[in-house]
Order: sequence, then structure tokens, then C-alpha cells
Amino acid sequence: MDKMVSVSNYHTPGINGRKTLGRPSPLTISFSLIEYDKGHRFLIMDCPTDSTISLYIKEFDRLNVTDVVRVCEPTYHKDRLEQRNVRVHDLPFKDGDVPPSSVLKQWLEVVHESFKTTAANAKNDATKSAAPTTIAVHCVAGLGRAPVLVAVALIERGMDPLDAIEHVRNKRRGAFNNRQIAYLAENYKRSSAFKSANKILIGSSIRSSPITSSANVVSDQQQHDYHDSHQPATNPTTTTHMSIFKKMFFGSH
Repeated sequence: MDKMVSVSNYHTPGINGRKTLGRPSPLTISFSLIEYDKGHRFLIMDCPTDSTISLYIKEFDRLNVTDVVRVCEPTYHKDRLEQRNVRVHDLPFKDGDVPPSSVLKQWLEVVHESFKTTAANAKNDATKSAAPTTIAVHCVAGLGRAPVLVAVALIERGMDPLDAIEHVRNKRRGAFNNRQIAYLAENYKRSSAFKSANKILIGSSIRSSPITSSANVVSDQQQHDYHDSHQPATNPTTTTHMSIFKKMFFGSH
């Protein structure tokens, strides 16, 4: 039996940009659908419980969720999901932290297998009407650990790290703390193995797409300054470079 953690007193705050599902319950259920292209969808959410899982299942059915990734301790039994052919993966790591290499490896394996399934379904569907699959991922509130993993997947797909941060925050306001932003923007390096797999799946369609957002994480000028600071002739520890991250950190959780 899964080790269960009680969250009976936990309430997810109502935040603009998130979708609330179903009737009022002890928890305010929220979902944020993150899409990069037709084959890549992630559903960031707060954690279900045994008493609320049926509401989540309705959304899983609608979005063709094939995998659920739990990065916190289990708060519900996974039997009902597995009975619906939804795979549940437990990849816990410390609240407010960045994922260790072991979690990253397992996460990227889940992502790769899901994308491979979507590509195969699209190839075998002559009408091109096959619904894309979705990976649902949650921590407790869906504001730190879960968004970090989704941002990692977007970066692996070829999105610029700052664009990935902004794209997720545009859908999930308040996502990431300062340490997680620094990790994504400065320290995370794409996996060469995953990049090779991407090329096999979608050929030359991988590219970094500028994202227009009202999330006010980084402005166009800040992005311009950031890219300028990463040219070979420029020291990456310049004042301009550091000022960008100070502005990004301002207001972060």
C-alpha cells in the first residue's frame, strides 16, 4: 500500500489563469495545460486525494492523460488510475528544491515514451484526428516542483530557458522560486541523448519559439540583453546579466 500523506487542511488559493473544475470541495482544484506543439502537452495541477480523484479523472479523460507523475509523497491510491490505463510514476524530491539527476533521468524517460506514443498514433491515423496524449504532473500546490519538470521538458524540446520559464508562468502564475529560476536559466543543460531522440521523432521541427506573455517575467528588452550577455565576446557575469535575474527573482516565491 502507498504511504499516504494527509492534506485535509490544505487549500489551494484561487489564482488567475488557472482553471477550477467541478463543484466546491475541500480543495480548490486547479489545472494548467501547458502546450508547446501538437504532440507535447503537460497538465500541471495540485495534488488529488482519494475523495477528489474522481474530479481529476474527468479532466484526465478529456485531455487524454496517459501518465501521472507525482513529485510529492502520495496523497491518494493509484488503483483507480491504473484501472483506466493511466500510468502513475512516483518521482518525489524535496519541496522547493530542484530535481536530482535520478529524477531527471526518469522524468525524461516518461516524456520520451509519451511523445513516442503520440507520434506513433499520429502516423497510424490516416484521418490525422488522433488526440495528442497529455502528461499530468503534480506536487502539493503545483507551483514549484511540478512546473520545474515541465520547464525542463520544454527546454529539452529546444525552447530557450527564459522562454520556458515565461511560458509556464503565463499559464501557472506564481510558478517557480528563485532557486528554481536560477537552475533553469543558468545551470540546466540539455540531455544529448534526449536531443537525439527528438531529432528521430520530429526531424527539423525543433526550434526555440518566442513566447508573448503578460506574465511580466522578462520583457523583450530583458531577453535581448540576456542573449547579448551570452555572446562569446561577453563575460556571462556582467552587470547586465545579473540585473536580468534580479528582475526575474523580484516577486518570485
